[in-house]
Amino acid sequence: MTAHLIDAMLSLTSLMEEESEKLSRTPYLPELPEIANAKLRLTGRIEAEVARLKRGSEDWLTQLDADTRLQLADASRNLRDACTVNAQILSRQIELSVEMMAAIAAEAQRLTGSRSSTYGAGGGLGGLEAPAPISINARL
Repeated sequence: MTAHLIDAMLSLTSLMEEESEKLSRTPYLPELPEIANAKLRLTGRIEAEVARLKRGSEDWLTQLDADTRLQLADASRNLRDACTVNAQILSRQIELSVEMMAAIAAEAQRLTGSRSSTYGAGGGLGGLEAPAPISINARL
């Protein structure tokens, strides 16, 4: 009854643990888009299985035998723990990327001197610092 649900939860847990482990070693993974797509597919599969089980019976959890309920609880706890670690690592990676992009933009602006001045209505000069254009090579 819940074998597909537990299987999807275990697969997603394993994938997140693998992603977290790889991201903790290196900030860039060329396979990151594929991992994200696989996580989306597995999450969709979990949602579909839960919806299917609820359609069958609203109280499907209470109808499970003790062994299956224990397996589902363990899978849920492991998935929750993997999600927590994965979210922390991804959040830190995003913060690092934002900080790096800000540093690159600041350095580019410093090197190009992209500052402009305009006359204001009262005749004074107003400064405007436009961000320097940067491009990213995503195939590093």
